[in-house]
Amino acid sequence: MSGAVKYRSKAIVELMEMPAAEHDETWLKDALQQAVMLELATLPPYLCGLWSIQEADSGSDVSETMHEIVFDEMSHMGLVCNMVTTVGEVPRIADSDLVPKYPGPLPGGVQPDLTVSLTGLSKPALDMYSRIERPDDPVVEERETHTSIGAFYTAILEAFRSRPELIKGTRQLTKIMAGAHGQGNNVIPLRTLADVEAALRVIKEQGEGTAASPENPFPGEAGELAHFYSFRQIFHGRKLIRVSDDPPRFDFLGDEIPMPRTHPMGTVPAGGWVAGGVPVSATVQQDLTAFNRHYSSLLRFLERAWRAEQPAVATQMLNRAVVEMFNMQGPAQALMATPLPGGSGMTYGPEFLYVAEDP
Repeated sequence: MSGAVKYRSKAIVELMEMPAAEHDETWLKDALQQAVMLELATLPPYLCGLWSIQEADSGSDVSETMHEIVFDEMSHMGLVCNMVTTVGEVPRIADSDLVPKYPGPLPGGVQPDLTVSLTGLSKPALDMYSRIERPDDPVVEERETHTSIGAFYTAILEAFRSRPELIKGTRQLTKIMAGAHGQGNNVIPLRTLADVEAALRVIKEQGEGTAASPENPFPGEAGELAHFYSFRQIFHGRKLIRVSDDPPRFDFLGDEIPMPRTHPMGTVPAGGWVAGGVPVSATVQQDLTAFNRHYSSLLRFLERAWRAEQPAVATQMLNRAVVEMFNMQGPAQALMATPLPGGSGMTYGPEFLYVAEDP
Protein backbone atom coordinates (compact mmCIF):
# COMPACT_ATOMS: atom_id res chain seq x y z
CA MET A 1 0.00 0.00 0.00
CA SER A 2 1.23 3.46 -0.80
CA GLY A 3 2.70 5.79 1.81
CA ALA A 4 2.51 5.74 5.60
CA VAL A 5 -0.95 4.96 6.98
CA LYS A 6 -2.14 6.71 10.13
CA TYR A 7 -5.43 6.47 12.01
CA ARG A 8 -5.90 10.23 12.12
CA SER A 9 -5.55 11.60 8.63
CA LYS A 10 -7.56 12.95 5.71
CA ALA A 11 -6.83 9.89 3.60
CA ILE A 12 -10.46 9.06 2.76
CA VAL A 13 -11.27 12.66 1.87
CA GLU A 14 -8.20 12.76 -0.36
CA LEU A 15 -9.10 9.43 -1.98
CA MET A 16 -12.62 10.68 -2.67
CA GLU A 17 -11.28 13.88 -4.25
CA MET A 18 -9.32 11.92 -6.85
CA PRO A 19 -11.04 11.60 -10.28
CA ALA A 20 -12.72 8.24 -10.88
CA ALA A 21 -10.31 7.59 -13.75
CA GLU A 22 -7.49 7.50 -11.17
CA HIS A 23 -9.20 4.89 -8.97
CA ASP A 24 -6.66 2.28 -9.96
CA GLU A 25 -5.23 -0.74 -8.11
CA THR A 26 -3.27 1.43 -5.68
CA TRP A 27 -6.33 3.58 -4.99
CA LEU A 28 -8.47 0.52 -4.29
CA LYS A 29 -5.94 -1.08 -1.95
CA ASP A 30 -5.49 2.17 -0.03
CA ALA A 31 -9.25 2.66 0.18
CA LEU A 32 -9.84 -0.86 1.48
CA GLN A 33 -7.29 -0.42 4.28
CA GLN A 34 -9.12 2.75 5.29
CA ALA A 35 -12.40 0.80 5.19
CA VAL A 36 -10.97 -1.79 7.60
CA MET A 37 -10.08 1.04 9.97
CA LEU A 38 -13.56 2.55 9.64
CA GLU A 39 -15.32 -0.71 10.44
CA LEU A 40 -13.12 -1.33 13.47
CA ALA A 41 -13.67 2.24 14.69
CA THR A 42 -17.43 1.70 15.09
CA LEU A 43 -17.19 -1.36 17.31
CA PRO A 44 -15.78 0.06 20.59
CA PRO A 45 -18.39 2.84 20.99
CA TYR A 46 -21.25 0.47 20.11
CA LEU A 47 -19.91 -2.19 22.48
CA CYS A 48 -19.70 0.34 25.31
CA GLY A 49 -23.33 1.23 24.71
CA LEU A 50 -24.39 -2.43 24.67
CA TRP A 51 -22.38 -3.46 27.72
CA SER A 52 -23.61 -0.48 29.75
CA ILE A 53 -27.19 -1.83 29.69
CA GLN A 54 -27.94 -3.33 33.10
CA GLU A 55 -28.57 -7.06 33.29
CA ALA A 56 -32.20 -6.53 34.28
CA ASP A 57 -32.84 -4.90 30.88
CA SER A 58 -30.57 -7.14 28.81
CA GLY A 59 -33.61 -8.61 27.05
CA SER A 60 -35.13 -5.24 26.15
CA ASP A 61 -35.80 -4.18 22.56
CA VAL A 62 -33.01 -1.60 22.76
CA SER A 63 -30.54 -4.17 24.04
CA GLU A 64 -31.49 -6.60 21.27
CA THR A 65 -31.11 -3.86 18.65
CA MET A 66 -27.66 -2.90 19.96
CA HIS A 67 -26.62 -6.57 19.98
CA GLU A 68 -27.77 -7.05 16.39
CA ILE A 69 -25.94 -3.95 15.19
CA VAL A 70 -22.69 -5.05 16.86
CA PHE A 71 -22.93 -8.42 15.10
CA ASP A 72 -23.62 -6.67 11.80
CA GLU A 73 -20.53 -4.48 12.24
CA MET A 74 -18.34 -7.48 13.04
CA SER A 75 -19.58 -9.14 9.87
CA HIS A 76 -18.96 -5.98 7.86
CA MET A 77 -15.38 -5.82 9.07
CA GLY A 78 -14.85 -9.47 8.09
CA LEU A 79 -16.24 -8.84 4.62
CA VAL A 80 -13.97 -5.82 4.15
CA CYS A 81 -10.96 -7.88 5.24
CA ASN A 82 -11.92 -10.46 2.60
CA MET A 83 -11.97 -7.61 0.06
CA VAL A 84 -8.43 -6.66 1.09
CA THR A 85 -7.12 -10.20 0.66
CA THR A 86 -9.04 -10.88 -2.55
CA VAL A 87 -6.95 -8.13 -4.21
CA GLY A 88 -3.73 -9.59 -2.83
CA GLU A 89 -3.14 -7.43 0.26
CA VAL A 90 -3.30 -8.14 3.99
CA PRO A 91 -5.41 -6.00 6.33
CA ARG A 92 -3.42 -4.12 8.93
CA ILE A 93 -5.33 -4.40 12.20
CA ALA A 94 -2.93 -4.94 15.12
CA ASP A 95 -0.89 -1.79 14.65
CA SER A 96 -0.55 0.98 17.24
CA ASP A 97 -0.59 3.60 14.46
CA LEU A 98 -3.88 2.32 13.04
CA VAL A 99 -6.03 1.20 15.97
CA PRO A 100 -8.91 3.52 16.93
CA LYS A 101 -8.11 6.41 19.22
CA TYR A 102 -10.82 7.96 21.39
CA PRO A 103 -12.07 10.57 21.79
CA GLY A 104 -11.44 11.81 18.29
CA PRO A 105 -12.61 11.81 14.68
CA LEU A 106 -13.33 8.84 12.49
CA PRO A 107 -10.34 7.68 10.43
CA GLY A 108 -9.60 9.23 7.06
CA GLY A 109 -11.37 12.54 7.63
CA VAL A 110 -14.92 11.18 7.35
CA GLN A 111 -17.33 13.60 9.07
CA PRO A 112 -14.56 15.79 10.50
CA ASP A 113 -16.95 17.64 12.82
CA LEU A 114 -17.88 14.42 14.63
CA THR A 115 -16.02 13.39 17.78
CA VAL A 116 -16.35 9.68 18.57
CA SER A 117 -15.94 8.76 22.23
CA LEU A 118 -16.27 5.78 24.56
CA THR A 119 -19.18 6.21 26.94
CA GLY A 120 -22.34 4.46 28.10
CA LEU A 121 -25.66 4.34 26.30
CA SER A 122 -27.42 7.72 26.47
CA LYS A 123 -29.17 10.23 24.22
CA PRO A 124 -25.85 11.95 23.32
CA ALA A 125 -24.26 8.56 22.61
CA LEU A 126 -27.17 7.57 20.37
CA ASP A 127 -26.83 10.85 18.49
CA MET A 128 -23.13 10.03 17.98
CA TYR A 129 -23.94 6.51 16.74
CA SER A 130 -26.49 7.76 14.24
CA ARG A 131 -24.14 10.43 12.93
CA ILE A 132 -21.59 7.70 12.22
CA GLU A 133 -24.20 5.82 10.17
CA ARG A 134 -25.97 8.82 8.58
CA PRO A 135 -26.72 8.30 4.87
CA ASP A 136 -26.21 10.98 2.23
CA ASP A 137 -29.95 11.46 1.78
CA PRO A 138 -31.96 10.12 4.73
CA VAL A 139 -35.71 9.63 4.32
CA VAL A 140 -36.28 11.49 7.59
CA GLU A 141 -34.47 14.43 9.22
CA GLU A 142 -31.99 16.68 7.51
CA ARG A 143 -29.13 15.65 5.26
CA GLU A 144 -25.58 16.77 5.96
CA THR A 145 -22.84 17.75 3.56
CA HIS A 146 -19.81 15.60 4.21
CA THR A 147 -18.07 12.49 2.96
CA SER A 148 -20.29 9.71 4.29
CA ILE A 149 -19.21 6.12 4.83
CA GLY A 150 -21.84 5.05 2.31
CA ALA A 151 -20.47 7.37 -0.39
CA PHE A 152 -17.00 5.96 0.27
CA TYR A 153 -18.24 2.40 -0.20
CA THR A 154 -19.99 3.42 -3.42
CA ALA A 155 -16.66 4.66 -4.75
CA ILE A 156 -15.01 1.36 -3.73
CA LEU A 157 -17.74 -0.55 -5.57
CA GLU A 158 -17.20 1.46 -8.75
CA ALA A 159 -13.45 0.84 -8.52
CA PHE A 160 -14.08 -2.92 -8.30
CA ARG A 161 -16.47 -2.72 -11.25
CA SER A 162 -13.92 -0.92 -13.41
CA ARG A 163 -11.17 -3.40 -12.53
CA PRO A 164 -12.78 -6.79 -11.80
CA GLU A 165 -9.57 -8.55 -12.78
CA LEU A 166 -8.10 -7.46 -9.43
CA ILE A 167 -10.41 -9.92 -7.65
CA LYS A 168 -8.21 -13.00 -7.15
CA GLY A 169 -10.07 -14.79 -4.34
CA THR A 170 -6.92 -15.22 -2.22
CA ARG A 171 -7.01 -15.99 1.54
CA GLN A 172 -10.78 -15.81 1.87
CA LEU A 173 -12.21 -16.56 5.30
CA THR A 174 -15.62 -17.98 6.10
CA LYS A 175 -17.33 -17.35 9.42
CA ILE A 176 -20.90 -18.26 10.28
CA MET A 177 -21.89 -15.47 12.66
CA ALA A 178 -23.67 -17.35 15.43
CA GLY A 179 -26.22 -14.95 16.88
CA ALA A 180 -26.43 -12.87 13.71
CA HIS A 181 -29.97 -11.74 13.19
CA GLY A 182 -30.59 -11.57 9.47
CA GLN A 183 -29.53 -12.38 5.94
CA GLY A 184 -26.11 -11.46 4.66
CA ASN A 185 -24.50 -11.49 8.10
CA ASN A 186 -21.99 -14.25 7.56
CA VAL A 187 -18.42 -13.63 6.45
CA ILE A 188 -18.21 -15.35 3.06
CA PRO A 189 -15.52 -15.72 0.38
CA LEU A 190 -15.41 -12.98 -2.25
CA ARG A 191 -14.12 -14.56 -5.44
CA THR A 192 -16.13 -12.76 -8.13
CA LEU A 193 -17.38 -9.26 -8.83
CA ALA A 194 -20.89 -10.44 -8.00
CA ASP A 195 -19.65 -11.59 -4.57
CA VAL A 196 -18.08 -8.18 -3.91
CA GLU A 197 -21.16 -6.31 -5.12
CA ALA A 198 -23.38 -8.34 -2.80
CA ALA A 199 -21.08 -7.79 0.19
CA LEU A 200 -20.91 -4.03 -0.38
CA ARG A 201 -24.69 -3.85 -0.67
CA VAL A 202 -25.03 -5.61 2.70
CA ILE A 203 -22.54 -3.22 4.33
CA LYS A 204 -24.15 -0.08 2.93
CA GLU A 205 -27.82 -0.92 3.26
CA GLN A 206 -27.69 -2.52 6.69
CA GLY A 207 -26.14 0.71 7.93
CA GLU A 208 -28.00 3.32 5.93
CA GLY A 209 -31.11 1.74 4.40
CA THR A 210 -31.93 2.69 0.82
CA ALA A 211 -32.84 6.00 -0.77
CA ALA A 212 -36.51 5.00 -0.71
CA SER A 213 -36.86 3.19 2.61
CA PRO A 214 -35.45 3.20 6.16
CA GLU A 215 -35.82 -0.57 6.36
CA ASN A 216 -32.88 -2.97 6.53
CA PRO A 217 -33.04 -5.04 3.30
CA PHE A 218 -31.30 -7.89 5.17
CA PRO A 219 -33.40 -8.15 8.35
CA GLY A 220 -33.86 -10.73 11.02
CA GLU A 221 -37.53 -9.76 11.29
CA ALA A 222 -39.86 -8.02 8.85
CA GLY A 223 -39.78 -4.24 9.17
CA GLU A 224 -36.41 -4.08 10.91
CA LEU A 225 -34.68 -0.76 10.30
CA ALA A 226 -31.19 0.00 9.06
CA HIS A 227 -28.70 1.06 11.74
CA PHE A 228 -29.08 4.82 11.25
CA TYR A 229 -32.85 4.71 11.69
CA SER A 230 -32.64 2.21 14.56
CA PHE A 231 -30.38 4.60 16.45
CA ARG A 232 -32.60 7.60 15.63
CA GLN A 233 -35.79 5.98 16.87
CA ILE A 234 -34.12 4.96 20.15
CA PHE A 235 -32.85 8.56 20.42
CA HIS A 236 -36.34 9.96 19.87
CA GLY A 237 -37.96 7.30 22.04
CA ARG A 238 -40.56 6.54 19.38
CA LYS A 239 -40.75 4.07 16.52
CA LEU A 240 -40.28 5.46 13.02
CA ILE A 241 -43.48 5.02 11.00
CA ARG A 242 -44.72 5.97 7.54
CA VAL A 243 -47.05 8.97 7.94
CA SER A 244 -47.76 9.61 4.27
CA ASP A 245 -47.78 7.54 1.08
CA ASP A 246 -47.93 10.34 -1.49
CA PRO A 247 -45.35 11.62 -1.13
CA PRO A 248 -43.70 8.95 1.05
CA ARG A 249 -42.92 10.50 4.41
CA PHE A 250 -41.73 9.06 7.72
CA ASP A 251 -41.64 10.42 11.26
CA PHE A 252 -40.90 9.26 14.80
CA LEU A 253 -44.55 9.08 15.86
CA GLY A 254 -44.97 5.35 16.55
CA ASP A 255 -45.04 3.37 19.75
CA GLU A 256 -42.87 4.50 22.64
CA ILE A 257 -39.40 2.96 22.97
CA PRO A 258 -38.33 3.10 26.63
CA MET A 259 -34.65 3.57 27.36
CA PRO A 260 -33.16 0.64 29.29
CA ARG A 261 -31.56 1.08 32.66
CA THR A 262 -27.82 1.56 32.21
CA HIS A 263 -24.59 1.90 34.12
CA PRO A 264 -23.63 5.58 33.75
CA MET A 265 -20.23 5.01 32.17
CA GLY A 266 -18.22 8.22 31.95
CA THR A 267 -16.36 9.31 28.84
CA VAL A 268 -12.91 7.74 28.65
CA PRO A 269 -10.26 10.50 28.38
CA ALA A 270 -7.61 10.47 25.68
CA GLY A 271 -5.02 7.79 26.45
CA GLY A 272 -7.18 6.19 29.15
CA TRP A 273 -8.24 7.00 32.69
CA VAL A 274 -4.77 7.34 34.22
CA ALA A 275 -3.52 9.47 31.33
CA GLY A 276 -6.56 11.69 31.86
CA GLY A 277 -5.65 12.23 35.51
CA VAL A 278 -8.33 9.96 36.97
CA PRO A 279 -7.17 7.91 39.99
CA VAL A 280 -7.63 4.15 39.71
CA SER A 281 -7.54 1.53 42.43
CA ALA A 282 -5.59 -1.71 42.17
CA THR A 283 -8.83 -3.58 41.33
CA VAL A 284 -9.79 -1.12 38.60
CA GLN A 285 -6.30 -1.28 37.15
CA GLN A 286 -6.51 -5.05 37.10
CA ASP A 287 -9.76 -4.88 35.09
CA LEU A 288 -8.35 -2.23 32.74
CA THR A 289 -5.25 -4.31 32.11
CA ALA A 290 -7.23 -7.50 31.54
CA PHE A 291 -9.57 -5.79 29.10
CA ASN A 292 -6.79 -4.12 27.09
CA ARG A 293 -4.90 -7.41 26.84
CA HIS A 294 -7.97 -9.28 25.57
CA TYR A 295 -8.71 -6.47 23.09
CA SER A 296 -5.13 -6.43 21.83
CA SER A 297 -5.08 -10.21 21.46
CA LEU A 298 -8.35 -10.01 19.53
CA LEU A 299 -6.79 -7.62 17.02
CA ARG A 300 -3.66 -9.77 16.65
CA PHE A 301 -5.67 -12.96 16.08
CA LEU A 302 -7.79 -11.18 13.46
CA GLU A 303 -4.73 -9.99 11.56
CA ARG A 304 -3.10 -13.42 11.78
CA ALA A 305 -6.29 -15.01 10.45
CA TRP A 306 -6.14 -13.01 7.23
CA ARG A 307 -2.37 -13.44 6.95
CA ALA A 308 -2.51 -17.22 7.26
CA GLU A 309 -1.79 -19.22 4.13
CA GLN A 310 -3.38 -22.42 5.45
CA PRO A 311 -7.21 -22.34 5.81
CA ALA A 312 -7.06 -24.46 8.99
CA VAL A 313 -4.70 -21.97 10.63
CA ALA A 314 -6.88 -19.05 9.51
CA THR A 315 -9.97 -20.67 11.03
CA GLN A 316 -8.12 -21.37 14.27
CA MET A 317 -6.98 -17.73 14.53
CA LEU A 318 -10.48 -16.44 13.81
CA ASN A 319 -11.98 -18.71 16.47
CA ARG A 320 -9.42 -17.51 19.00
CA ALA A 321 -10.37 -13.92 18.14
CA VAL A 322 -14.01 -14.74 18.90
CA VAL A 323 -13.00 -16.14 22.30
CA GLU A 324 -11.15 -12.92 23.11
CA MET A 325 -14.22 -10.93 22.12
CA PHE A 326 -16.26 -12.73 24.76
CA ASN A 327 -13.40 -12.39 27.27
CA MET A 328 -13.65 -8.60 27.00
CA GLN A 329 -17.18 -8.40 28.36
CA GLY A 330 -16.44 -9.45 31.97
CA PRO A 331 -13.85 -6.79 32.83
CA ALA A 332 -15.79 -4.18 30.82
CA GLN A 333 -18.93 -4.67 32.86
CA ALA A 334 -16.97 -4.84 36.12
CA LEU A 335 -15.53 -1.42 35.26
CA MET A 336 -18.98 -0.05 34.42
CA ALA A 337 -20.21 -1.11 37.87
CA THR A 338 -17.40 0.79 39.61
CA PRO A 339 -18.05 4.47 40.45
CA LEU A 340 -15.55 7.11 39.40
CA PRO A 341 -14.01 9.10 42.26
CA GLY A 342 -15.43 12.53 43.01
CA GLY A 343 -19.08 11.67 43.49
CA SER A 344 -20.17 12.45 39.91
CA GLY A 345 -22.35 9.35 39.79
CA MET A 346 -20.52 8.15 36.68
CA THR A 347 -18.56 4.92 36.41
CA TYR A 348 -15.40 3.64 34.80
CA GLY A 349 -15.48 1.78 31.49
CA PRO A 350 -13.13 0.01 29.08
CA GLU A 351 -10.38 2.04 27.41
CA PHE A 352 -9.80 -0.04 24.23
CA LEU A 353 -6.06 0.66 24.37
CA TYR A 354 -3.80 -1.44 22.16
CA VAL A 355 -0.97 -3.13 24.08
CA ALA A 356 1.95 -4.53 22.13
CA GLU A 357 2.70 -8.20 22.55
CA ASP A 358 5.39 -9.08 25.08
CA PRO A 359 8.73 -9.76 23.33
